[in-house]
Amino acid sequence: MFIVNSYALAVVFCIVTMLCWGSWGNTQKLASKNWRYELYYWDYVIGMLLFSLLIGFTLGSHGEGGRPFLEDLRQADASGIGSVLLGGVVFNASNILLSASISLAGLAVAFPLGVGLALVLGVIINYIGAPKGDPVILFLGVALIVAAIVFNGVASGLQQKGNETNRSHSRKGIVLAALAGVIMAFFYRFVAAAMDLNNFVEPTPGMMTPYTALFVFSCGVVLSNFVFNTYVMRRPFVGAPVTYKEYFKGSLSTHLVGVLGGMIWALGTAFSYIAAGEAGAAISYALGQGAPMIAAIWGVFIWKEFKGASRTTNLLLALMFLLFIGGLALIILSGGN
Repeated sequence: MFIVNSYALAVVFCIVTMLCWGSWGNTQKLASKNWRYELYYWDYVIGMLLFSLLIGFTLGSHGEGGRPFLEDLRQADASGIGSVLLGGVVFNASNILLSASISLAGLAVAFPLGVGLALVLGVIINYIGAPKGDPVILFLGVALIVAAIVFNGVASGLQQKGNETNRSHSRKGIVLAALAGVIMAFFYRFVAAAMDLNNFVEPTPGMMTPYTALFVFSCGVVLSNFVFNTYVMRRPFVGAPVTYKEYFKGSLSTHLVGVLGGMIWALGTAFSYIAAGEAGAAISYALGQGAPMIAAIWGVFIWKEFKGASRTTNLLLALMFLLFIGGLALIILSGGN
């Protein structure tokens, strides 16, 4: 299988993760013009599963180091599989809430808040589980990102001022994004616990490679979706209930947009897991969760979610971006020490 063998390459992989995790939400925005997010989400999780198989049979099956995908899957122990499946369930619960918050509060607001909170809590959880890197520099970087989240929230409040309908939806979206962030912070640790992060070349028997972990994780997401998303379809956060009959009436192009979103997210996740061997779980997770900056750039400059904003709001957004960049730079530096 393909293995990252240097910290510099691991950082590059984590940057790709950040780009992917911060960009998949655009496919939801594209589909939302005529497609409810509850229906979109089924295509999204299908895309995740398909990509996990694709990368498992390609990068995960060729190369001199590690165990090939199918061989690794056969030898994985039950406790490890259970841990990764649980990670998929936890992630899916949080991601459904995050998707709902995007539809209510917008990409530039929901993503930075939800994923930013997941970053802060997730780094703490993953560092305790597998300490790697300079903790002082690492958590200083996290602190800058917390400040960026605060500026983003204030900017959102100023932008929604005076529009009671938007403010009501935005408040609900912010609550959902915060809840999603808290839950999301725990999923990565369940996955990392089942991988031998210290030796991908000759992993401990019973433990998984990143490629197998991604596939099992995706299975957990798909299986839990029959419970979580079915419930949300019947009791949506906003709008009328939707049915599976409506899902199957969707056009091929609409379905493909959602599948693309899932594949983009899964690519980022695969690279994050692969990079974790060199960078460590906490740093790999932290860099990937710089995704809010990417999502905010899309929301501000492409989707014009802050069009007509005041000078104060624009200043707050500028400070948010600067703080995110500074925080990510410190996180990268922490792993080099």
